[in-house]
Order: sequence, then C-alpha cells, then structure tokens
Amino acid sequence: MERFQEEFLREAIRLAEENIHTGVGGPFGAVVVKDGKIIAKGSNHVTSHNDPTAHAEVVAIREACKVLNDFQLTGCELYTSCEPCPMCLGAIYWARPDRFYYAGSKKDAADAGFDDSFIYEEIPLKPEQRSIPGKQALQHEAVKVFKIWTETENKTEY
Repeated sequence: MERFQEEFLREAIRLAEENIHTGVGGPFGAVVVKDGKIIAKGSNHVTSHNDPTAHAEVVAIREACKVLNDFQLTGCELYTSCEPCPMCLGAIYWARPDRFYYAGSKKDAADAGFDDSFIYEEIPLKPEQRSIPGKQALQHEAVKVFKIWTETENKTEY
C-alpha cells in the first residue's frame, strides 16, 4: 500500500536547507516515519563530526533504531532529500524499512558537486583493481568464525 506523504519529504528537504544555513554539513536531510509520525531526523554531519559515514540517511537510521530499540526499521518509511548514495542505499537495505522516498536525483547531487558515479563504477571491479585496492588474506581463519556463527544456537539473526 502506497503511503507517500509530501509533508515528510518536505521536512527532509527543509532539514537539508537548514543544514546549509547552520554550517553543520552538506545539503542533505532525512526523516524516518512510523505509523504516520516522524520518529527520527537526520542531516549530513560529515564535516562537522569528521565522519565520512555521517550522511543524513545514516544519521536518521541510527536515531530511529535507538528510538525503536531495534536494529531494523520494519514498519517504517524513510524520506530523504536526495537519492541515496551507495553507502546510504546499503544502510537502507540493512535497516529494512518498508520503503523509501527521495526528492533530488543522483544527477542533481552530481551537478552540485556530490558525484558518486565513481563508486558505482568501482563496485563491479575485482577488489585488487579498484582505485583503493583490496587484498584478501587469512580467509581460512575468517571462515572458521563464520562456521562458529552458523553453529551457534542463541544468536540474533539479521
């Protein structure tokens, strides 16, 4: 069932604009909604917190999870001022809200100097071919830990 409500997307956009005027971070805002009410808000804090992961969506997801005392946002919706970057999209999938809505596109963000296209281009490359190369080591030791996890009965699945 489609539950889109413009007021929530407008609030995300308002947070993005407010962030510019306060100098806290980039022009991005997000809200998490549950049962027709905003339960968490987030704006970009990358530069003010010296945290490259402090994007508006991630900040809002973290806050919503605290409010709900849960690591998943089942039954929630996320409204964000711009199409999520690859990191935020990953966080959204891990948080598992029912859906998300966005205003600006990734092209709009790129036109304003926030171009994530290089990340999309890097993803299909083999780790050692990426601009920040990755190298696998000690796989056999890591696999042992995964085996312990799969055999553990009192774990919280996610």
